[in-house]
Amino acid sequence: MENLEKAGLAVNYNRVGETRPDSLPKRIHIWDETLRDGEQTPGVALTIDEKIEIAKMLDEIGTSIVVVGFPAVSEEEQKAVATIAREGLEKAIVGAPARAVISDIDACIDAGVEEIPIFIATSDFRLKYQLRMTREDMLERLARCVEYGKEHGVTIDYIAEDSTRSDIDFLCQAYKTAIDAGAHKICVADTVGFVRPLVMKHIMREIKSQLWKKSKYKVPIAVHCHNDFGLACANTLAAVEEGATYTHVCVNGYGERAGNAAFEEVVMSIEELYQVDTGIDTEKIYRLSKLVEKHFMVPLPLHKAITGDNAFTHSSGIHSHGQLTHSMTYEPISPTRIGRRREFHLGKFVGRHFVEYLLKMGGISATQEEIRQITDRVKITHEDLKKGQSKDQFDTIKEDLQELRTGVSEREFWAIVFDTI
Repeated sequence: MENLEKAGLAVNYNRVGETRPDSLPKRIHIWDETLRDGEQTPGVALTIDEKIEIAKMLDEIGTSIVVVGFPAVSEEEQKAVATIAREGLEKAIVGAPARAVISDIDACIDAGVEEIPIFIATSDFRLKYQLRMTREDMLERLARCVEYGKEHGVTIDYIAEDSTRSDIDFLCQAYKTAIDAGAHKICVADTVGFVRPLVMKHIMREIKSQLWKKSKYKVPIAVHCHNDFGLACANTLAAVEEGATYTHVCVNGYGERAGNAAFEEVVMSIEELYQVDTGIDTEKIYRLSKLVEKHFMVPLPLHKAITGDNAFTHSSGIHSHGQLTHSMTYEPISPTRIGRRREFHLGKFVGRHFVEYLLKMGGISATQEEIRQITDRVKITHEDLKKGQSKDQFDTIKEDLQELRTGVSEREFWAIVFDTI
């Protein structure tokens, strides 16, 4: 975009001073949750080798923190986390989460991770119906667990689950309790993707207002957003505008339910729209995306932003002509920025200029009438192919994709129960 501006060809309002918040950080750290929250995508279960390969790629690309699993889930999961911790990542800090339960923290310590984000909810709803705890009980447990982790020489963070549905005064009290006990970072979690970007900004301002009055509470703030309303990336960026310096992401937006803020969307938005450094080697983003897709076996939507197959594919004749005239005509960034290349789709919307371009590239000369005839035949051929497609075939493909979602069926569950009891 910078070269385009120098040429005087476009206006970039992203760089207008009034649109850049005073609280925008000068550096953002990428905190990746692909191997923990991402693996909670229904049907996904990674092998140790797959986890190691993804963790190493996340490290290579420049991720600041890589949460590599949830040790308390099972012995196999703890083994996987310990194996990655022993492997030793070159740049990234290896982390693993724990509930506010001493045995969870022990599982993380035994696995040898460097950082433990402890999570416990702050919303009265979750305290009453899920945890069945009073506010006082929750604060006492939180302080005890943070202190316990610090005593064992591990960096401890505090993630306030359901932050965005919590009473703001109590939320801030919980953050202060954690910081007093030794928490290094705090995290605002939009656990069910419930807020709008302006609401996220409001919550962030309230937290800073109450915490940052005293320097000891001015610790780094992370943000963890789910995508239930398709706002995970937008809410993450809203928190960044208000000073959050650690963004929780999952490659390809994988995760529980509708997923989490997507690694590639958050990184490229911060780098390109805010011109803020994330430390990520963006030219390796596409390779990372395809690696994770392969191991998760969850196909990306064709129209997925940044990494979907169609993200840099042009179909319309008008668009194709524009791209041939100047590469930035119908693209916000060059595909090479993330390790991709531009593609053109031949179909009913193809234009004469693109056909002429292809003939030229093939060393073939043609009259304008021949070019018109070729263009028309391409359009008709595509329309005929589409008419020949079967809806039943599409349904079969969808069913086949569903088969990739592994899991224990109800019948298998009850077979396990009756075999055990």
